[in-house]
Amino acid sequence: MVSETVQVSCLTNGGAKNNQGFKRKHLGSGELTTASCHDGVSDDKGSIGTSSRHMTANINEDTQPDGVSKKVRLPKELTFQDMYNNQDAFDDDDDEDDSDWEPVQKHIEILKWFCTNCTMVNLDDVVHCDICGEHKESGIVRHGFYASPCSPEVDLIQVESEARGREKDLHSEASASNCSTAVGFDERMLLHSEVEMKSHPHPERPDRLRAIAASLAAAGIFPGKCCPIPAREITHEELQMVHSLEHIETVELTSQIFSSYFTPDTYANEHSAYAARLAAGLCADLASAIFSGCMRNGFALVRPPGHHAGVTQAMGFCLHNNAAVAAFAAQVAGAKKVLIVDWDVHHGNGTQEIFDQNKSVLYISLHRHEGGKFYPGTGAAFEVGSKGAEGYCVNIPWSRGGVGDNDYIFAFQHVVLPIASKFAPDFTIISAGFDAARGDPLGSCDVTPAGYAQMTHMLGTLSNGKLLVILEGGYNLRSISSSATAVIKVLLGESYGCEPENIVPSKAGLHTVLEVLKIQMKYWPTLSSSLEKLQSQWGMYSMENKKKQLKKRRLFEPPLWWRWGRKQLLYHILTGHFHLK
Repeated sequence: MVSETVQVSCLTNGGAKNNQGFKRKHLGSGELTTASCHDGVSDDKGSIGTSSRHMTANINEDTQPDGVSKKVRLPKELTFQDMYNNQDAFDDDDDEDDSDWEPVQKHIEILKWFCTNCTMVNLDDVVHCDICGEHKESGIVRHGFYASPCSPEVDLIQVESEARGREKDLHSEASASNCSTAVGFDERMLLHSEVEMKSHPHPERPDRLRAIAASLAAAGIFPGKCCPIPAREITHEELQMVHSLEHIETVELTSQIFSSYFTPDTYANEHSAYAARLAAGLCADLASAIFSGCMRNGFALVRPPGHHAGVTQAMGFCLHNNAAVAAFAAQVAGAKKVLIVDWDVHHGNGTQEIFDQNKSVLYISLHRHEGGKFYPGTGAAFEVGSKGAEGYCVNIPWSRGGVGDNDYIFAFQHVVLPIASKFAPDFTIISAGFDAARGDPLGSCDVTPAGYAQMTHMLGTLSNGKLLVILEGGYNLRSISSSATAVIKVLLGESYGCEPENIVPSKAGLHTVLEVLKIQMKYWPTLSSSLEKLQSQWGMYSMENKKKQLKKRRLFEPPLWWRWGRKQLLYHILTGHFHLK
């Protein structure tokens, strides 16, 4: 929780206040904003007037050569006529007691705090975040999503007992299946942070990793049931398989600068290049270890994220493309075909660019698109790859926000798995952004931890279970920590629940899936049967809509004889033959 104090100093005179300006100064993690406000005190000279005769006499007597008038002595009793006739003779330098007109200095403090969970701003008199409901003194960073969102205190005894129970269950399941899951994490990646806070904390912040790590520790998963992978820095030679030399040198240059920005939202400090090398190195080593059989699967708990980083540019909070680095590392280890499934709510434009002409890597992305209006604007369904690699890029672009489990799992059943199964990858990578999760401030979608667990299980059936999950986005700490924990439990072999049957998508989701199938069936002919089946289902939806519209129209249909009578105009308006502008 980051606090900000706004001090307002106002000179008041019993009237309305008028703000003149603000001065802003950053102090550490808080922001001190000072504003000076002065009440407008009229400059019109004012006194209590006198009679015309007395005023004329006084002015004539007191006139000086320089034309400056002395103070006019006015009688105590005045009429309204006197006041009107002599209103120009008012004088502020009156000897009478004007103490009630002296400016009185008042200090008004406007305190606000930024939610630890979602970074949104709240007024100090609010205890729970207006956006996500998290308590202002939440313990989510220290205790993960097991910390109560409603209270600043956490029952550590209860958390520890629950963790021990979960650890016991996991131990029995892990022993039965003999699975080996690796987790890549290094605290030095927390050094990557925005130096100077702007209007509010940056969403891509070190607390993202802290909350996930705390959740895994509280659950007894890591450390515990998962094997740690030692971190190393990626080499320039490995990075050059993905990025241009100019891009690599540009990122390295930031280590000599206290604070810098690649784009207005993509920051770097003197440690960012180092953190990015560690993240890419962990992903490369995890891919090699999993493909070679040393580990069954793994989770890369890394930052900065990577799927927006292209061949020549850093953007969208991303410096190096970790998923691309892992894909090439798997191929160096012997993988012939690599599948990358990107379920981050934003399209992975960098990953698509890197593999746009590569038939050995199949890239499938599910993301908000909304006709190119949602960041980064790429990832339309017609973007399928180029120069002989058409069909090896599959985009599933949602046309709206609020997309939930049913739409994602429906797309997996009818697009992702049929194409991936036909591709038959040797190694599978998930670009696991959790910003499509329920409660995320940037994604505004509705995927639950159970939904992420289900998708992970479905992809685990490919590549003989050789699966690497790499953290991308996700900016609600409670959402990403619970979702990441659910995913890792699936990797460990823990039961995720029953597989849903007869998934019913939203109409917008069904329309998107149909659009993708029509485009991709040119490159994957096995999709034709699924397309025909879904088209009939979409046809039923269309017929239902037409019936509802026809029924609604009949409710307002006027009598036929209105057509020739005095109500002819009203008849044509109601039947839609005439439109009022």
